[in-house]
Amino acid sequence: MTLHFNAAEYAARQARATQAINNSGLDALIMFAPESHFWICGYDTFGFAMFQAMVLTANGDLHLLTRLPDLRQARLTSTLPEDHIHIWSEKEGSNPAQNLLKLLEKLKVATGNIGFESQTAGLTDFNGQMLRAALPDLKDHSNLIRALRRVKSPAEIAMHRRAAALSDDAMDAGLAETRAGAFEGDILAAMQGAVFKGGGDYAGNEFILGSGPGALLCRYYSGRRHLDAQDQMTWEWSGAYARYHAAMMRTVVIGTPNDSQRHMHAAAVEAIEACEAAIRPGDPMGNVYDAHAKVFDARGLSHAKLQACGYGMGAVYNPIWVDFPMFYQGNPLIMLENQVFFLHMILMDSDAGLAMCVGHSVLVTANGTERLSRHPLEMLVC
Repeated sequence: MTLHFNAAEYAARQARATQAINNSGLDALIMFAPESHFWICGYDTFGFAMFQAMVLTANGDLHLLTRLPDLRQARLTSTLPEDHIHIWSEKEGSNPAQNLLKLLEKLKVATGNIGFESQTAGLTDFNGQMLRAALPDLKDHSNLIRALRRVKSPAEIAMHRRAAALSDDAMDAGLAETRAGAFEGDILAAMQGAVFKGGGDYAGNEFILGSGPGALLCRYYSGRRHLDAQDQMTWEWSGAYARYHAAMMRTVVIGTPNDSQRHMHAAAVEAIEACEAAIRPGDPMGNVYDAHAKVFDARGLSHAKLQACGYGMGAVYNPIWVDFPMFYQGNPLIMLENQVFFLHMILMDSDAGLAMCVGHSVLVTANGTERLSRHPLEMLVC
């Protein structure tokens, strides 16, 4: 088997999940999120794009229903016994939700109180409608496993540290290729290549790289250009190791930075330091957003800030590496020791045509935060 953690780690996770199911008064939980599958038993596949479900009962019985192409994937990457892997047949008129119902009947929970995960790319609306037709009394418990995944074990923190080192390596590789006249594709290839050379994975979404007007975008888009003698380029990327992420963000100035860029950069650094100071176990997440907004507003940059300043990091699948929860205004969720967050201070001034972004991942400690990146926060000028 190809497993990233030892048997005791997976046993502890399954015990926690089973206890949470019992605490919620459920007889079983149907998991559709690939992050839940990976966390609870190591199962690692993009087969969640099709109908795929994992069932955990209140007795701790764990079963997978999937397609034939993922049979060997489950054998190789999960702790599941062979007889706990079930295949639904693909043919015209197949209804895998009916196969799921039969599995629940076999487990003697079909008529019980059953929860399921709906807030995931692992359950399309089409499959969700098919699921509800077969099991109309399901109750949404999308947060059950997600809440357990928030606090990282020492073994998971080690994975985040590996991911952060890969993010740093990618930044070094990108900077080595960045100069006037450089091709965006070469920079992107160097950054992504550094992650692969370090033993890492594809990240949960594409690396974001945009120059010129594209530096003001927070999303990947298709198309490549060469850098001008005076230019700007924004990167948002993440190393990924065993699916665990540690995202970073920077805006690079090509040529000579102007006064506005220097002002924006100083504000972004002040804001991220304020956010780090606001992260305390036991405090609400909204405090962190407030710290970020206070800095930008005081520096006259409220028009350029966004409505969030970071979010959780974890072992996450496509289409995006954003994990629960997020820093936004008024978020009452309490921060906990051993969470990992990505803090991004994003300034996009459309009127001036300027971007300036600073971001890195942090570990919540008993007394505050630990930066996972080795890179300082000075302005990047090439």
